[in-house]
Amino acid sequence: MNRGVRQCFPVGRPWSLVKCLMWALVIFVQIHEHKGCLEEERIGLLRLKAFLKSNATIRDPLPTWIEDADQMSSDCCGWERVSCNSATGHVIGLSLHDIRQGDATWLLNVSLFRPFKELTSLDLSGNQIGGCIAIEDLCRLKKLEELDISGNDFEGILPRCINNMSSLRVLDISGNRFIGNLSSSLVASLSPTSIEYIDLSYNLFEGLFSFSLFANHSKLKVVRFLNVNNKLEIETENPVGWTPLFQLKALLLRNCNLNKLTGNIPKFLFDQHALEVVDLSHNKLNGSFPFWLPENNTGLRQLNLRNNSFEGRFYLQPEHHINVSWMDVSGNHLNGRLQENIGIIMPYLKTLNLSRNHFEGDLPSSIGDMSYLRRLDLSFNRFSGEVPKELVSKCTSLSNLNLRNNSFQGEIFSEHFNLPSLITLQLNSNQFTGTLSRVLSVTFGMTLFDIGNNNMSGTIPKLMGRLTSFPLAVIRMSNNFFEGLVPCGLRSTSLIDLSHNSLSGPLPPCLEIQTNVLLQGNKLTGSIPKALFNSSSLVTLDIRENDLSGTLPVEISTLSNLRILLLRGNNFSGMIPNQICLLKKIGILDLSRNSFSGTIPHCFHNITFGKINPTDLAFSETSVTPVLFPMEPETPTYESLLEKYLPEADTDFLSYDRKDIEVEFVTKYRSSSYKGGILDYMAGLDLSCNKLTGGIPVELGQLSSIRSLNLSYNQLTGSIPEEFSSLASIESLDLSHNSLSGEIPSTLVDLNFLGIFSVAFNNLSGKVPDMKYQFGTFEKSSYEGNPFLCGPPLENGCTTAKPKEPSKESERKWYEVDHVVFFASFSVSYLIFFLLVVSILYINPYWRQRCFNLIEDLMYWSYFTILIPLKRLANRRCRH
Repeated sequence: MNRGVRQCFPVGRPWSLVKCLMWALVIFVQIHEHKGCLEEERIGLLRLKAFLKSNATIRDPLPTWIEDADQMSSDCCGWERVSCNSATGHVIGLSLHDIRQGDATWLLNVSLFRPFKELTSLDLSGNQIGGCIAIEDLCRLKKLEELDISGNDFEGILPRCINNMSSLRVLDISGNRFIGNLSSSLVASLSPTSIEYIDLSYNLFEGLFSFSLFANHSKLKVVRFLNVNNKLEIETENPVGWTPLFQLKALLLRNCNLNKLTGNIPKFLFDQHALEVVDLSHNKLNGSFPFWLPENNTGLRQLNLRNNSFEGRFYLQPEHHINVSWMDVSGNHLNGRLQENIGIIMPYLKTLNLSRNHFEGDLPSSIGDMSYLRRLDLSFNRFSGEVPKELVSKCTSLSNLNLRNNSFQGEIFSEHFNLPSLITLQLNSNQFTGTLSRVLSVTFGMTLFDIGNNNMSGTIPKLMGRLTSFPLAVIRMSNNFFEGLVPCGLRSTSLIDLSHNSLSGPLPPCLEIQTNVLLQGNKLTGSIPKALFNSSSLVTLDIRENDLSGTLPVEISTLSNLRILLLRGNNFSGMIPNQICLLKKIGILDLSRNSFSGTIPHCFHNITFGKINPTDLAFSETSVTPVLFPMEPETPTYESLLEKYLPEADTDFLSYDRKDIEVEFVTKYRSSSYKGGILDYMAGLDLSCNKLTGGIPVELGQLSSIRSLNLSYNQLTGSIPEEFSSLASIESLDLSHNSLSGEIPSTLVDLNFLGIFSVAFNNLSGKVPDMKYQFGTFEKSSYEGNPFLCGPPLENGCTTAKPKEPSKESERKWYEVDHVVFFASFSVSYLIFFLLVVSILYINPYWRQRCFNLIEDLMYWSYFTILIPLKRLANRRCRH
């Protein structure tokens, strides 16, 4: 026996021999590991799959979970989404997130998890599981360390049995509908020596929660409370002076009424030095900007303090170099100038949002030292002066630049402009000047180009938009001084806004428009090109206040998704085609101040005019197809034990949606601007100032959702339809300056929302509606120009005497004429007069002779006075 063997098996030492054998066994097991899972757990997994499959909507959620004679296939440790202990074969992890497609909720049989007694990790997130979870069965899983049930539809109160899960390191119940108070017992049940990650966001919790309950949780790294119902209050200052044992990496307390009574920033943050993510946004915190927060936490990467009440200067100590890469302090009351060396202090910034504050003065040139900067938002401040050339020439990684609503001036598209990575550019509402001669290289690869409300001039380049790899989503150049033709090269998937310039010429037939086109207030001429009607996805067409002419083509019916059609103030003529009624989704239709003739189409009731489905919104924030821009996600700063990254910080200030579409519509005698979601519910029809004739179609009374109806300044006749009393939502009704007759329907007093009413300058008669409800607010100007109207508020009164028992004759109006009686009496009177004259001439020879002489004299007079001059005139024409 060699020396090695003698060492392992020494003579006379039996216990050493046993020890060596046991070590050999352990090494053997580690080398070969455990092959195959336990039968009880395999059967449990198959039962779980059968249950999940019965609730699946499209596909087999777990195709590898099969019972097969093949040993390899039946080994559940090799199945997808299953993790096993390599030594014992027990199932220790189930990753069942997002296994069910569809929006309908379903109930989960939690007892199916009982066989997995060694389970340490369970992920059920993103499955739309609903109902009150029978979490007692989950509570039996005492070895569970990671539990994620986020993104479901669980409801009810969290049970106290969570305290059985004393080994929990990760607890994520976000995105459900749990209710009730966050009691101290819940926090006490979470082991202070194990819990690392807790996320209670997006539920319906309420009441007051003291953050000091986490004081002894020494391993706590991530806390997320993102509130949605505004009923939860988090207090961090009670008791006063408490000291935490934890060092957090991520703290997210968004919209939590944080320290509601005082508005103080949490003082325990002074003791934190390992923070990487801080989100205290959408609270009402006040005081000065917490410059010490990024200085104390050198690893801080994301800082979100937006929508608070911080005030004073935005100042950082110049001797510090801040490593923050994402900072949002928008929506506060910060003021003053930016410090000159801001770009040197924060050289690693990728996203900076200072919008909606009170900053002023020139931008420091050091901002060009932020060489990593990708997204910069300085909108809605008071910045002035020229944009530093260092910003537009050195920040070559910049993809999103928003300078709107400031007082910047000068020529931004100068020879220094070099932002090749630019995706969105918003310069709206400043005082920029210059032309677009250098803009072609700028727009390559862009999705949003907004330079509206400036002082820019010149022509729009013919190739603008054609050089991009894909169409610009938004082109906004309104309220400038551009002139010349509208180029064919413009392409947009969402919005082209060239309104209020001096553009001239015809509408180009090659204009590629997907959704919205606004060309109001230019000098465009010609007719509407039929090619425009190839855009079946067109939602808004605004070509008001131009010099366009011609008729309205019948091809307009192809614009099946059109919601807003504004043709006001042009020279369109001809009849309004019935095909316009095929635009059933129209909400606002303005054809006023043109020369349309003929009758009003009787089919207008086929148009919705505000009666839309909640799922068919086009302008609201919940629109189905928002315009989003590609954006590189932030680098995650903390990876949880579930390998789930923290959500990217709030970046909605970089998005652009249809809620930004704004149009004007005349209602209630004034031009009002409607923007965003209100456009989905605003409904109006304006046919005023045309040459329309005939009666008012009674079918218009079926437009129960319309809010404004203007038929004034036409040549309409007939009576006001009684059916107008069904216009339940009407707020403005103008029928003035027509030739309407008859009575005003008394049932109009039931229109509860009517704020403006005018039937002035018609031929109406009878009593005006009673002065009650909304009609009690209308003055006599609403009825002037109708001399046969009576009753208050007019000065001439009506006869009020009525018989006690009214008959059909008494129900007739005093001014009505019985045509049968009239013609009968007239005929009898004429016959009596004729017979009387004949009788007198027959009886009296003298008058008979005088009558014959009179007739003879009239014959001679007619011959010499009329016939002879006519013959002479005819002879003269023949000679010539």
